[in-house]
Amino acid sequence: MARPVTIFTGQWADLGLEEMCSLAKQMGYQGLEIATWGQLNVRKAAEDTDYVAQVKNTLEKYGLGCWAIGAHLPGQCVGDLWDSRLDGFAPAELAGKPEEIRAWGIEEMKYAARAAKAMGVKVVTGFMGSPIWKFWYSFPQTSEEMVNAGYEEIKRLWTPILDEFDKCGVKFALEVHPTEIAFDYYSTKKLLEVFEYRETLGINFDPSHLLWQGINPAVFLYDFADRVYHVHIKDVAVNLDGRNGILGSHITFGDPRRGWNFVSPGHGDVDFDKIIRVLNDKKYDGPLSIEWEDSGMERVFGGTEACEFTKKINFSPSDIAFDDALKTD
Repeated sequence: MARPVTIFTGQWADLGLEEMCSLAKQMGYQGLEIATWGQLNVRKAAEDTDYVAQVKNTLEKYGLGCWAIGAHLPGQCVGDLWDSRLDGFAPAELAGKPEEIRAWGIEEMKYAARAAKAMGVKVVTGFMGSPIWKFWYSFPQTSEEMVNAGYEEIKRLWTPILDEFDKCGVKFALEVHPTEIAFDYYSTKKLLEVFEYRETLGINFDPSHLLWQGINPAVFLYDFADRVYHVHIKDVAVNLDGRNGILGSHITFGDPRRGWNFVSPGHGDVDFDKIIRVLNDKKYDGPLSIEWEDSGMERVFGGTEACEFTKKINFSPSDIAFDDALKTD
């Protein structure tokens, strides 16, 4: 099964498209999952055919494909309750203006769908935000009505966006992730139910966000496989030493005192062998996109090693039973 190995450019947004393509090719990748805050202006892509041709020609120059566009930051602006951190995700002139930031996020996501259509890309990955994330620990007490109201608010905000995705023939893959309306197994199940299993809405599967919560990523993947439209290869190392915990202690990523840290694929605790076997069983043939995050490793070394690692684990299912050769006529 020839799943392409790609790299998500969100953590490489300081590089222009040409430089990113050149580096990705050097590191061994077959394509990019292009971040909307990095190498792709979705508003230009939605409206300017010359710009789209330029992007495609640059990818082709380096022998790279594009199977997904990443729109995590504007998506977060849609569903979140505003605080000053969101100012960094939206245009600078909108800083401190919650309603304008949300309106921008909604329009940017619609443009992302149109840009994907113009690029011939079928999936946009991203976040949805959450008006109830701060309720995750129920004190002050959180009622079921408050939680349900939060899901309904997400449905209200995102339905017009998903309508635009439908018009464009593009699917949205939510990265199940803390701070999102769906952050674990049962919150994901509830989200899909609230949207009445609308086909447009699926999952960008990232095992690293599940493992440290105590969720088995392979079990999650197996149960939600029909909704997995895109896959991230990302690893996490859990280091509970009796002093730290999974909540992180407000300690910066990369600090060894933390109870867990994101690490380069193959350096953590994610069982990628089980994940690949589930993907094979469920016949997933989309990209394996490396989201590279490791504060303790130089990124070009890490990105290169991660690509090599992912190619090694990207095995196809067998087309014969292993004991067929034992049979006799």
